[in-house]
Amino acid sequence: MSTSTLTVAGTEIPRIGLGTNRLTDTPENVEFIREAVAAGVGMIDTAHLYTGGESETAIGRALSPRPAGCVVATKGGYGGAGRGRPEVLHAEIEESLRRLRTDRIDLYYLHRVDPETPLETSLGAIKEHVDAGHIAHVGLSEVGIDEIERAREVVPIAAVQNHFNLSERRSEDVVDHCAQEGIPFVPYFPLRGDDRPAPEALAWLLGRSPTMLPIPGTLSLEHLKENLAALEG
Repeated sequence: MSTSTLTVAGTEIPRIGLGTNRLTDTPENVEFIREAVAAGVGMIDTAHLYTGGESETAIGRALSPRPAGCVVATKGGYGGAGRGRPEVLHAEIEESLRRLRTDRIDLYYLHRVDPETPLETSLGAIKEHVDAGHIAHVGLSEVGIDEIERAREVVPIAAVQNHFNLSERRSEDVVDHCAQEGIPFVPYFPLRGDDRPAPEALAWLLGRSPTMLPIPGTLSLEHLKENLAALEG
């Protein structure tokens, strides 16, 4: 395998993806998503809450049927106490499936650990959808090593997504643990808070860990291509 690719959710993809937390459901953005995949993006990252659901809807319109070699990841269970309850997750998963126009989500993250619901309970609810064939792989967001290991007792963890970049390094230990365990680490806001040019910041991240896969957000095809250029080393 090339050092510019990584196997995530069972698919070998380039090590720079696309974050879509500002993506709205417009014809222009639907076309942008198609162009992003054509340009070489292999992971599209979204969430149930992004732009009130429009991000998932636009991605569903753009990538149905799903092109080969493309992983779409979404998340649920964000918003504070109670959002990790099984009934909440079941409802959000069903809605994400409809918006994404798919019967199987490639990678589904628990967006946050609910302070009022045991992690094992939340993941047990997600695992029901894995067992039913509606979710292929499971991830975690904003977690520590202990939570990763507790989670792995319930279901295999295919990716961890934490806030990490040149100026935000509180997850250094998680980055190293994921590398040791062969778990893809997906830093969100990989460019925020740093004045360095985006290709340089992304190159630093790629060099930091062999299982690193940043997901910088953009709505510009030009910027997206600049980000992908970091893969050329």
